[in-house]
Amino acid sequence: MTIPQVKPSTIEKAFPYINHDPATLPHSVDPFTITTGSGFMPYQVAPTTIPPIFKPLTDLLERMPVLKLDGKPGLLATYELGKAVEGFPDLTDEIDKVLTKDGKRDLFTLTAIFRDYSYVASSYILEPCWENWCKNPEGGYGIGRELLPHAIAGPMWRCAEILDLPPFLSYAASYALFNYTLVDPSKGHEYDNLRLIRGFENGLDPKSSEAGFILTHIDMVKETAPMIDGAVKILDGVESGDRDTVNDGFREILKAMEVIEASMEEMWKNSKPSDYLTFRVFIFGITSQSMFPNGVVYEGINDNQPMYFRGESGANDSIIPLLDHLLQIPMPNTPLTKILHEFRAYRPRPHREFLAYVASTTEKLNVQKFAVQDEETAILYLKTLDHVRSFRWRHWLFAREYIIRRTSHPTATGGSPIVTWLPNQLSAVMDLMVETYDNHVRDKATSIPVDGPISNGEPDFIATYKKQIVPMMDQVHDQREKLAREVERWCQERGV
Repeated sequence: MTIPQVKPSTIEKAFPYINHDPATLPHSVDPFTITTGSGFMPYQVAPTTIPPIFKPLTDLLERMPVLKLDGKPGLLATYELGKAVEGFPDLTDEIDKVLTKDGKRDLFTLTAIFRDYSYVASSYILEPCWENWCKNPEGGYGIGRELLPHAIAGPMWRCAEILDLPPFLSYAASYALFNYTLVDPSKGHEYDNLRLIRGFENGLDPKSSEAGFILTHIDMVKETAPMIDGAVKILDGVESGDRDTVNDGFREILKAMEVIEASMEEMWKNSKPSDYLTFRVFIFGITSQSMFPNGVVYEGINDNQPMYFRGESGANDSIIPLLDHLLQIPMPNTPLTKILHEFRAYRPRPHREFLAYVASTTEKLNVQKFAVQDEETAILYLKTLDHVRSFRWRHWLFAREYIIRRTSHPTATGGSPIVTWLPNQLSAVMDLMVETYDNHVRDKATSIPVDGPISNGEPDFIATYKKQIVPMMDQVHDQREKLAREVERWCQERGV
């Protein structure tokens, strides 16, 4: 990855590795430690193997998928994972022995071990639901297993304690961002060079919809390094009053978001909507799911009291939360927003800390106020908001076409209400766009002719963007009305 150069700033005090070459980071630091060279990706590609002492786990994972790497049916195809877990060795005590050569905790390897145990855990508790779904899709998912054996729960729990993560399959540390490898390292992160390490259904086939679903997320997040660099520039620039640096930061983010959204659009091709509901079975959580009315007991943990965790969700990604904080997008005080906040706990600790830093710093500096005081910065700010809108609108379309039209199950994998949750956030950014345009951009933007004036031989910035801004805002108004109608319709049909 290209490493953007950022001038030393106060942010380095809070994040000492922020400007480091990610390839030089030691395995004793969290693999999701943020740098301006790696963005929200791990600083190195995840290991495909774990220490030999965990060979029973590796062997089980290789036998587990519905379709194994060799193309033959695995344990989940015949609903025999539960039996295979009986008598599985308990390797909990081995977790604290995973150290680097200099005797520190090897957080890089521990994350891979966490990934592998969490894949088995979700497969185990959801295997009965998978069987119900396969045999009678119209009958729903039934009830999952309510006891996770200590041989699986114990090591996963201990890894989670060390990594400061919930002990459950998560988007970054398990399912997606720490679950890929490169066919040819010399080709880097080209989409066709990406392969999954673990899969539930047939994700080990790179052309499958399961693989496409996960790999598209990876393909998007690999482009986040400029977003970190741009955010740092904006915060540094506002703090020092350097508007040129702030504008450069916004431009860097805008350029990155164009690439990210182009990758996101490829989801339609990479993962077929008609396939999603099958492998989706394995990424449900426990919280707010009909399959786990009594929660799940992790044997020998938490006094054997049932626990509830949210399932894997793309909402746990950090791209849009970064922009939510940086742009100071206000969210309504609703139970739906409370769920949004609960998702924060499922991100890797470095992501959580960086996002919290951005949130507190933007509030202290009032980035939004600084942005709208200048016409060029205000338009850059508005265009960045529009990427949040566009991203969330596309996410809504995915939810509608992949899920809402195809199943009556009321909750998403993370436990949020499937119809109303995404519109909660989408409406918030649309409202802020309208407010920003009406109060800070409209009069200035529409008062300048599209073909002038000229400054230093170049078209005026506002004149250049006038053709984009007015249609952009027309689209916002149209989508607000369309979204309201769609949500009302789906709520009526589902009795929400």
